[in-house]
Amino acid sequence: MYSRREFHSKYPKLMSQDLRNIAIIAHVDHGKTTLVDQILKQSGTFRENQQVEDRVMDSGDLEKERGITISSKNTAVKWKDTKINIVDTPGHADFGGEVERILKMVNGVILLVDAAEGPLPQTKFVLRKSLSLGFQPIVVINKIDRKDARPDAVLDEIFDLFVMLDASNEQLDFPVLYAIAKDGIAKEELEDDNDNLSPLLDKIVEHVPAPEQDIESKFKMLVSSIDWNDYVGRIAVGRIEQGTIKINQEVALMDGKGKVKEKARATKLFTFNGLQREPVENAQAGDIIALAGYEEVNIGDTLTDTSDMKPLEYVDLDQPTIAMYFRVNNSPFAGKEGDYVTSNQMKDRLYRETRTNVAMRVEPTESPDIYKVSGRGELQMAILIETMRREGFEFSVSRPEVLFKEVDGVTHEPVEEVVVDVQTDFSNRVIDNLQKRKGIMTSMSQEGENNRIQFRVPSRGLIGFRGEMLTETRGTGIMHQQFDGYEPYAGEIPGRTRGALIALEQGDVTGYALEGVQDRGEFFVEPGDPVYMGQVVGVNKRSDDMVVNVVKKKNLTNHRATQTADSVKISQAKKLSLEQCIEFIDNDELLEVTPKALRIRKTYLDHNDRKRAEKQKAGV
Repeated sequence: MYSRREFHSKYPKLMSQDLRNIAIIAHVDHGKTTLVDQILKQSGTFRENQQVEDRVMDSGDLEKERGITISSKNTAVKWKDTKINIVDTPGHADFGGEVERILKMVNGVILLVDAAEGPLPQTKFVLRKSLSLGFQPIVVINKIDRKDARPDAVLDEIFDLFVMLDASNEQLDFPVLYAIAKDGIAKEELEDDNDNLSPLLDKIVEHVPAPEQDIESKFKMLVSSIDWNDYVGRIAVGRIEQGTIKINQEVALMDGKGKVKEKARATKLFTFNGLQREPVENAQAGDIIALAGYEEVNIGDTLTDTSDMKPLEYVDLDQPTIAMYFRVNNSPFAGKEGDYVTSNQMKDRLYRETRTNVAMRVEPTESPDIYKVSGRGELQMAILIETMRREGFEFSVSRPEVLFKEVDGVTHEPVEEVVVDVQTDFSNRVIDNLQKRKGIMTSMSQEGENNRIQFRVPSRGLIGFRGEMLTETRGTGIMHQQFDGYEPYAGEIPGRTRGALIALEQGDVTGYALEGVQDRGEFFVEPGDPVYMGQVVGVNKRSDDMVVNVVKKKNLTNHRATQTADSVKISQAKKLSLEQCIEFIDNDELLEVTPKALRIRKTYLDHNDRKRAEKQKAGV
């Protein structure tokens, strides 16, 4: 097996002066995708009169709806005779696996930081990865037009972050630009009167090193990403590390251990031009390409010339920290609302996800109808669940659980760095809640009218916290979190403080029934909703579970009763989002997911079965 260092020291290096490979890294919502939009527009990628939607790099429906990048995207622009390959990476911590592997195929990074929010947990994560690879980032302080912008203070915070992450002297001497990405403006100084991105594009060409090329050696490429096309199948994306490749050249596909998976001819070869993949006849070391013709290709594989059968080194990414159990839906409504409902269909879909999502694991269990799915966080799981739901799948999932590991015979658990921006009046509530969840406060500072509170909290303590935090802060609190390593088990953490309201029997919810029990708590259902025995229809005011009859009908004895039966006054139902459902469900509950509905239910629908399960668990 070759490491990059080994073969670069073995073979001569050439510099391609007309090529740059960069990644844009930042915390979520700091403006990465918006900046790429403007680079595409100002570099002449689009026609002057061409209508282009905002956030063109976010191609998926969920990306557009949520305003976040989930998977990395490749594009390329031409600037003053230099081709610039650009990779837009996810900003949310749950998709850090994408960030890690993308950084391995670029030669420099743009670190984008919000001029008001400053560096946040994901900023630290992506910067640490970049510095460890030896990159010298270009720092861009974005959104300087915000009323609460504080660019000078943010620059100081960025410098302090570099120091904390043990940046070298060369890395500490980073270039700084100031930007308004949405308007396509970048400046070298705040007072500069500039109205375009030329300073940034010039800085990329000037500051980011050209890729080192080893053209004379045999072709090798590490697969960093996987794409799919209905006509050519799986498409391997990566940077050519050495040599050249041409159409119909025989290339071997090897896994990281050196096993040959297949030998085939490269049927389709693409480079990137704007938002399009552009077919080419050949490509050489340094360029980022897409290659078709290999059905078994996976991320971390090596594509190599058949005369030099040694794989490139691939370092495994950080392991999953959270797991959920996906199971075939067995509720009374099973099979009524989904197109794909069988165990085999669910299994095939889950394993297909692992082909492109390297941070996710799928494992069978003792039951053929249940699969353990592990990932990097609740959001990553929610995205998978929502994607499958929209594809027509019907299934149920368990409450998330964290993954422990043994270190020198001691149980360790994942711990996260949490930053909460909250109005001063609500600070104590948030602090008290996090301390109950075994969190340790590391700092607190004032940012205008808000306090910025920083904690280290066990990952299991954060399950369900976001919803409580929003309630405690009347929807004004903003939370960021980032995996920060493993620490010894912190002890028991209190679970959900309020019990569930559980439907007594199957039927359609009536206003009459709700009116009679609405003083028991807050309901998730409204008149006309179909429910079944064992379905969670609301949250109790008390800590224990309560069975309620929400389908009871009033006995009508005269015309007057008929007229007034539906005129009852009931509170508006609380409709939970997917993330809220995941946060709410308890250990003895499941979330039923269909294309049409989200229903929380008890694992055991019958009341007597639940009692027996409780006794067994208690050892009675």
